[in-house]
Amino acid sequence: MSTETTTDVTITPAQSTGISLTEVAATKVAALLAQEGRDDLCLRVAVQPGGCSGLRYQLYFDDRSLDGDDVTEFGSVKVVTDKMSTPYLMGASIDFVDTIEKQGFTIDNPNAQGSCACGDSFH
Repeated sequence: MSTETTTDVTITPAQSTGISLTEVAATKVAALLAQEGRDDLCLRVAVQPGGCSGLRYQLYFDDRSLDGDDVTEFGSVKVVTDKMSTPYLMGASIDFVDTIEKQGFTIDNPNAQGSCACGDSFH
């Protein structure tokens, strides 16, 4: 007998100036946070120098609060961006895909002018 836990996520409409999480991504993040067993974590999305095209995304759970953080809530999930990354992520949407070819979080960013061939970085 298996037990499956589901987490209800209420998505607030994304602001056109901020980052958004699809319902699928918010549900996946909530499930991962539940596995961690900590309610003090948020999903931090950052843009860092690196990769073939100049900039690389970082997504990770964080318990820190930095000065100037931009926090957006999607149900029980808090998405945080630091003040340096926020301008690069305005209007970006994070989704979660689970196909035979690929599994993981994807970012659709209208600010990215191009990306490298491997898709790991953008400019």
